[in-house]
Amino acid sequence: MISTIVWGTGNVGRAAIRAVTAHPELELGGVIVHSDEKVGRDAGELAGLTRHLGVAATSDVAAALAARPGAVVYCASGDIRPDDALADICQAIRAGAVVVTPSLYALYDQRNAPAETREQVLSAIADGGGSLFVSGVDPGWGNDVLPVLVSGLGSTIDAVRCQEIFDYTTYDQEDSVRYLVGMGQPLDYEPPMLAPTVPTMVWGGQVRLIARALGVTLDEVREVVERRPLETTVSTKAMGDFEAGTQGAVRFEVQGIVEGEPRIVIEHVTRIHPSCAPDWPTPPDGDGAHRVVIEGDPRIEVTVEAVDEHGNRSAGGNATAVGRLVGAIDWLVEHDPGLYDALDVPLRPAVGKLGRKPS
Repeated sequence: MISTIVWGTGNVGRAAIRAVTAHPELELGGVIVHSDEKVGRDAGELAGLTRHLGVAATSDVAAALAARPGAVVYCASGDIRPDDALADICQAIRAGAVVVTPSLYALYDQRNAPAETREQVLSAIADGGGSLFVSGVDPGWGNDVLPVLVSGLGSTIDAVRCQEIFDYTTYDQEDSVRYLVGMGQPLDYEPPMLAPTVPTMVWGGQVRLIARALGVTLDEVREVVERRPLETTVSTKAMGDFEAGTQGAVRFEVQGIVEGEPRIVIEHVTRIHPSCAPDWPTPPDGDGAHRVVIEGDPRIEVTVEAVDEHGNRSAGGNATAVGRLVGAIDWLVEHDPGLYDALDVPLRPAVGKLGRKPS
């Protein structure tokens, strides 16, 4: 069994604890938290399970890593603290652990990552003998391995489009919904997630990864952003009112341009209410879905709807992304220390998981 630490217990960390305890090759060896309120609480409680797992959360990073875990699932946010997240991850790698994480956007396409970031990770690998695999929670597989696999079913390809389509009333982070994404804000407010260059910083690596897999050279990566106001005030159960005239929907694309045309596109369509921007793409039903569209001969469309935490599809997307990361741990342990990306790490069958529940 591979002793595995989960570092961070937010939306992603909760799913990671459940995924680790359900994996037949992994054993939950520890949980690292930042909040004093969580220290000492059982991992099962933090993960929303109905039973205790016998693992108490700790804020003592040095002690947790001194136990020499085989793996670390790093779930602490890197959105506004990328340097701190990188330092944490390098510390775990130097302790000899295989690390999987969604928190370092720059390393989605590790071969084209900024030299300074890449060199810090490679130095940690050389010192400690650990490994690193980074994939997103938006979800990563929907913007890398899934479109690449599906593209192989076509005779010709004109374009590859990856879509995330969601109603954000189900997203359990009000500050992110209102201030990072800008829902309910005046249209002259610039949400940090939509600021120029930010979408490319977050999703450009996945566009480049798909291009590399398909053997094409990008002319450039472009951003297209569109926002729509609410026509009427809407009320949400978890976050209260969103006023008429404020942002009610946003649609952006990160486009990989090939020979002057957008050929590889990652698109997000987000609403705070279904009535806003009804002409934009919508999920088949419910509050959200992920979709891959291969334009070509034949035209191929694959829609994935994942549900977790009492019917929440946003949580379902997180859980599948975490499943991809946690499911890579035993493969990484068996291979040489190194820095890996989604084209290196195979998407594998769920051997030994059928019928298995978090223990």
